[in-house]
Order: sequence, then structure tokens, then C-alpha cells
Amino acid sequence: MGIVGDSLDRASQEVFTRPIPKSAGAQMRYLVKQHKGSTKAVAGLLGVSQRTVERYVKEQFKRPKPELAARMESEVRRRWQPLVRKRARERAATRTGLTIETRARFGFTAAPGTSDDGRMRRITQHLPPEYAGRLLAAQDAGASEADLQRIAAEGLQEVYFKDGGGRAQGLLVEFTDIDYIDVDL
Repeated sequence: MGIVGDSLDRASQEVFTRPIPKSAGAQMRYLVKQHKGSTKAVAGLLGVSQRTVERYVKEQFKRPKPELAARMESEVRRRWQPLVRKRARERAATRTGLTIETRARFGFTAAPGTSDDGRMRRITQHLPPEYAGRLLAAQDAGASEADLQRIAAEGLQEVYFKDGGGRAQGLLVEFTDIDYIDVDL
């Protein structure tokens, strides 16, 4: 995905109520269960042979190579506790909102005579549910990274820079050169 989409995914994973399975065998069994018992589907997903998957399931193999271990953990994380993740996202979209911490270049288009030179800023801002809902709905709908960045910039523009409409009426914010972004649901 992209930097904003990945940050939203990480935020969803931070709400897990139980840790993911630790051992390679337990992770492989979980993936096989998620694919309705199809070791062939899991093998295709991970890029290994079906026999290799079966050996991990039976605990004949216990220590995967680092690349395979990373792919297994990533796939388990993507599928782990979907209802917990869904509830947290719904709560953020309808009641609590989300918090964005970012370091990025913010440039402005404003009234003549004002400075519109972009500069790096580190901002931590709570976005209300209306922007959180739009951002999460766009991600669920498969929006591009540019669309996610545009929605995040609009939220930061209205809440942080315009202070909810209390100042800088004609200000338009450009959100570029993202160094990092961290989202918390």
C-alpha cells in the first residue's frame, strides 16, 4: 500500500486483545484454517510448496527461513482478530475519531501577501469522527494513497490550521514529503 494506508493498518493491529501465534507451526495452522483447510492456497500465498506447508502444520519443520517467517507473520497479522479490528475502526469512525502524528512538509495556498512556503512540521492532532470515518471508508473502498493523503490533509487543515473554522478562512494545505505518519485509533 502506501505510507498512510500502512499506518492505518498498523493502528488496526494495535487493538488486538490477544497476541498472534508465536510458533511457525501455530501460524501455519492458523493460515490453513483461515483458508478452509486448503494447504495449496496457503502455499500459493506464501510462495512455498504444498508439502512445506504440510510439514509446518505437522511440526516436522519448526524454524522457517527469515523471509518465510516474515511473510507468515505478516499474513497472520492481516487476518488476526477481524471482529476486534472492525469494532475499533467503527468506534473511531463514529464516536472517538483518531489521532495522527506526522512529520511532513506542509505548504499553503493563502491570501496574497502571506507566506505560502512549505516547511517541515511535526504535528500530533486528534481528528474528529467525520474525518476518521472518511479516511477509514476510503481505505476500505480501496482508495489510492494520494486520496488517503488528501483526506488526511483536509482533516489537518480544518482541525489544526483553521482551528475548526475559527481562523485562516481561505487557507488550503498541501501535505507532501511525508517523513513518517503514525495513526492511533
